[in-house]
Amino acid sequence: MSPEAGRWPTLAVLIGLYAVSVTPFLSGLLRGEAQDIGRGVITAMATALLLGLVWRGHVWAWRLTLGFSVLAGLLVFVGGMLAGASTGGPAGWVVSGAGLAYLLLGTALVGTPAIRAFLDERWASRTRPRRTRP
Repeated sequence: MSPEAGRWPTLAVLIGLYAVSVTPFLSGLLRGEAQDIGRGVITAMATALLLGLVWRGHVWAWRLTLGFSVLAGLLVFVGGMLAGASTGGPAGWVVSGAGLAYLLLGTALVGTPAIRAFLDERWASRTRPRRTRP
């Protein structure tokens, strides 16, 4: 399998992680909750930076992204289950679904062969010595 076959799946996973991460901030803005706008913008920018570094081939960014997505996925999933048990409404299921999305997208960065081959090629190209002009 060529590494280029993983370009689009990798991009889809990274966009999915970004979408799941900024959706609570954007939904709060749509509801008119603007008191935490600075924190939300900084979080969205930091997330974009981290995922952009994964795309460019930084191994440490990939490790952080994987760790954050698994940790956030577990915490959000459990929080959604607790919220669903206490309120009895569908909100808990929606939050738990977001937790599962974090988990699935994070593990796709590791477990999908096409994505892994693409990222391995990116990492290898970053570590190869570059030719300099005389």
